[in-house]
Amino acid sequence: MDVSAILAAHEAKKQAVTVEKEIPLELDTGLLAVTDLNPIDCESYNENLEDYLTSTARDGVQALIAALFSLPTSSSADGPLAQLPPPATQLPRAKPLPKPKPLTKWEKFARAKGIQKKRKDKKVWDEEKQEWVNKWGWKGANKDKEVQWLTEVPANADVDFNPSQAARAERKEKMAKNERKHLQNLARAQAAQGTPNESGKVPQSQRKQLIDYTLATTRVSTASMGKFDRTLEGEKKLKGVKRKFDAAEVSAEKEKSSNLTILSKLDREPAAKKSKNSSGDSVLNVRKAVRAVSGGRGSATLARKAGGKGNKGKR
Repeated sequence: MDVSAILAAHEAKKQAVTVEKEIPLELDTGLLAVTDLNPIDCESYNENLEDYLTSTARDGVQALIAALFSLPTSSSADGPLAQLPPPATQLPRAKPLPKPKPLTKWEKFARAKGIQKKRKDKKVWDEEKQEWVNKWGWKGANKDKEVQWLTEVPANADVDFNPSQAARAERKEKMAKNERKHLQNLARAQAAQGTPNESGKVPQSQRKQLIDYTLATTRVSTASMGKFDRTLEGEKKLKGVKRKFDAAEVSAEKEKSSNLTILSKLDREPAAKKSKNSSGDSVLNVRKAVRAVSGGRGSATLARKAGGKGNKGKR
């Protein structure tokens, strides 16, 4: 029995592992991406679109898998894992580049004077504890100064002078000063975004308004809305717009004039918008009048209010 034809048909179904094309495929194993720059075969494309797309995708995946098997691997519980190289394709950013952060007052001064910033160590050696402790923060060395066992009292100090309280107040004053400087830097950065005049500078009045607004906004950005925050010197509160409502009790003359005003507005409506009775004469639109008086709540709401508790749930 000659089975050569069957074997030949079976081998024809198997495609080669190596992909050969006129223009080599561009592989980026770091992104697991394949780019095919070969021109489209219009004859195959128009003859059978699905087969053409399947064949193109198969060639790209075959080339990518062959490249992955050539990478170094590492063993894991799930089997060997290929170590991907860094991506080679430069992808565009989804968002524009951030604007450069404006320099603070100290940074401008340091740049003008040529002062370079030196990184300070956060830890300091404590001779008493014989260990490294933080210079500041929780259990910091700066807090140990408040609990010294012996403190020199100035000669002109008051009778009730407390050295620990004075040290704590000094530390809190420094913290408040740093916070004030921080807020001023934020306000100065926002003022730089104002509308410049003809000379290219932001007007002083607009800059002052932006600084006051920024300071007031940052003070109410805490969880307590600034209730427990210490007020800075010269700080202004952010004033909001209060809603104004009509008084609940008004005089009869004022109520009469307001009702007449509503009726005059309804009387000026065009005849096409007025409802007509059976005789064809135009009459007052009652529903519109009720909506105008009730502020848009409708006649059903007024009826429930007029009926009291006994009419609840009735239609």
